[in-house]
Amino acid sequence: MLENSDVIGSRSETVLGVFYAGSGFLIWGLSPVYWKNLIEVPALEIIMHRIVWSVIFLICFIGLQRRWDDFVVALKNPRLLLTLFATAIFIFGNWFLYIWAVNNNYLLQASLGYYINPLVNVVLGMLFLRERLRKPQVVAVLMAATGVLYLTFYFKEFPWIALTLAFSFGFYGLIRKVAPVGSLVGLAVETMFLFLPAVIYLFYLDSIGAGSIFRVSFKLDLLLIGCAPVTAAPLLLFTLGAKRLYLSTVGLMQYIAPSGMFLLAIFFYGEPFSKAQIWTFIMIWAALVIYSTDSVIYFRRER
Repeated sequence: MLENSDVIGSRSETVLGVFYAGSGFLIWGLSPVYWKNLIEVPALEIIMHRIVWSVIFLICFIGLQRRWDDFVVALKNPRLLLTLFATAIFIFGNWFLYIWAVNNNYLLQASLGYYINPLVNVVLGMLFLRERLRKPQVVAVLMAATGVLYLTFYFKEFPWIALTLAFSFGFYGLIRKVAPVGSLVGLAVETMFLFLPAVIYLFYLDSIGAGSIFRVSFKLDLLLIGCAPVTAAPLLLFTLGAKRLYLSTVGLMQYIAPSGMFLLAIFFYGEPFSKAQIWTFIMIWAALVIYSTDSVIYFRRER
């Protein structure tokens, strides 16, 4: 898909691709500001609203794009449905932990997790897809592992939030890699698996007077309903951008998101940033420089 000569190549398409993908990554990077405005709502309730409103939003969008044929084909494929059920579990866990981390002042760990994610993908590719690691990739993975271990021994606390986010999203990507379905239709089917439990949970909260929507303020109602475009818009922008760019370009641009989280955590939300954390991030960033440089060189050589 990323190497389609009919789509990639012209300067205008490349500029448009950078705009689309960059906008998607920027929204992901700045999304903590949105979730912080929902800090009074429990993370599980936010996720349930995110699922319910996303399903409605995505179904409407599929209709607007006239993608009903793709959607129906996906629903009629038992093997694909089983695959997307598995990815639904991983994306649910990733969303829940991410919002919980943001609203409990662990945004630095969340950013660390998404910095590590590309290197986790390399390891998962080696373990499950029998991909061979090039020497620079091995060095990058070892440097990242050293940074995590250093942080663990310094604080005597395992950075489980960062690693759980990295591996849950890594496994999500790994499974979706083998699923023959587009991003829009795939996300719609995934969220549909979670739709009924989410609706039941929200009605239960309402029945005991603990639900947040239509009880607190009109602003909060809009923020909860707005979980849908905040979820779907960056994914759709990313998809539009990825079709117009080379894989190496998209790979470098993905660091916009965790960089946004990192800067928000330090300069906007004032999360503590110790010397140990500084050294850990330096090792991770150095590992990513090695990994990204090797990826670009390898991609150009192969092309």
